[in-house]
This record gives sequence, structure tokens and C-alpha cells, in this order.
Amino acid sequence: MGIMDRLSNLIRANVNDLIDRAEDPEKMLDQILRDMNSNIGVARTQVAAMIAQEKELELDLQETQKLSNEWGIKAKKAVDAGKDDLAREALRRKRDNEQNALVYQQQLTAQEQAVEKLKSQLKQLEQKYSSTLSHRDALIARSRRARAQREVAEKISAFSPMDPTSDLDRMERKIRSSEAHAAALTEIGDESYEAQFRELEMDDDIEAQLQALKGGAEPESLAGALTGGSTEDVDFADTAAATSTESGAASTDSSASQ
Repeated sequence: MGIMDRLSNLIRANVNDLIDRAEDPEKMLDQILRDMNSNIGVARTQVAAMIAQEKELELDLQETQKLSNEWGIKAKKAVDAGKDDLAREALRRKRDNEQNALVYQQQLTAQEQAVEKLKSQLKQLEQKYSSTLSHRDALIARSRRARAQREVAEKISAFSPMDPTSDLDRMERKIRSSEAHAAALTEIGDESYEAQFRELEMDDDIEAQLQALKGGAEPESLAGALTGGSTEDVDFADTAAATSTESGAASTDSSASQ
């Protein structure tokens, strides 16, 4: 299939789809009735014209038959009068009218058949029009009922909770996302509070070490505090260092007095 054929099929398919969607059963029924009524009028005109032609053929046939009979009578008179030449001419004209009458008879027979066929078609068309007209209201009621059922079904499916694309499901997903976001923020906030409390505890250790240094403690004695020791450990180290210093001084004084 060539490109032009495919393009033609595509265009016709789209146009037909648009026409199908645009069709309104009520309007289409009214248009069909108008078209049928118009066709009935045309058919009646044609039937009337065919009947008129039939009548004309009947008159022509009767006229030729009458002429044929008259020329036969004239031929008989000419024979009786001993005028053979005149009788021959009358017989020729009689024969011509008989031949014309035969042609008219054939035409009349064909015309009568055509008229009967047209009358039958016209009658069928009138019956179809009457039937469609009487069923119009019922068809329109069915169309309206079908449209109402379709609209209700579409609305129900639009709000169905089983539809993953429905607005309700979309709102539910949005709410779940908001809840998850709020829970994440709460968890982060809890962790930040714990970190702040840990920082406060570290600040307490620094203050304890600072006070120990101010009390005369050696920096080496703060090792336990730096590794997580408590304030009581620092005070105990300061007391032991002071006792050792006082004992050394007492021993020196005793040696000197001796």
C-alpha cells in the first residue's frame, strides 16, 4: 500500500470517527424523516409523470387503431369502386397504423409495468415513513435512556475507589505523602534534640575540667576527664597530689633538724 493510500485511509478514518461522535440520534432521526418525506414527494412526482405518459400512450394506441380501421374501410370502398390503386394506398396506410399500434402497445405494456413498480416503491416508502414516524418517540426515548445510563456509569467509574486514576485515590496518595513527610520531620527533630543534650553534657565536662585547673590540678590529671571521667575522679586526683606534696615537705624538714 502506497503512502497516499495510507494517508487517504487515515484521513477517512479520522473523519468518520469525528462524524460518529458528532451524530445525535434525535437530530439524525429528524433528518432521516425529512429526507424520507422529501423522497416521497419526488417519488410521487415521478409516478404522476409516468402515469401521464401511460395515458398518452393509451391515447396514441387508440388513435392508431382507429386510423387503421378507417383505412381498412376506405380500402374496401376503393375495391368496391374498382379503384385498385387507391385501394392499395389505403391498405399501405392501414398497415402502417397497425405497425404503429403494435409499437404503442409494447410501449404501453412497459410503461404500465414501470408505473406499477414505482407505485409499489412509493407505497413501501410511505409505509416506512409512517413506521419511522410512529417509532420516532420510542427511539428517542431509548436514545435518551441509553445516554443517561452511560453518563451515570461514567460518573460512577470516575469516583470508583478501585480506579487508580481517580481523584479519591490521588488525594489519598497525597495525604499519605504528607503524613510520611511530617513523620520524617518529627524524627529529625527528635535526633536534633538528643544531639543538643549531648552537647550540653560535653559542656558540663569542659566546665568541670576548667574548675579543676583553677583549683591547682595538673593537666595530666585531667586525662580521665578527657576520656570520659567524672568530676569526682578529678577531685580525687587533686587530693592525692596535694597529700604527696605535703609528705615530701615534712621529710625534708625532719632531715634538716637532725
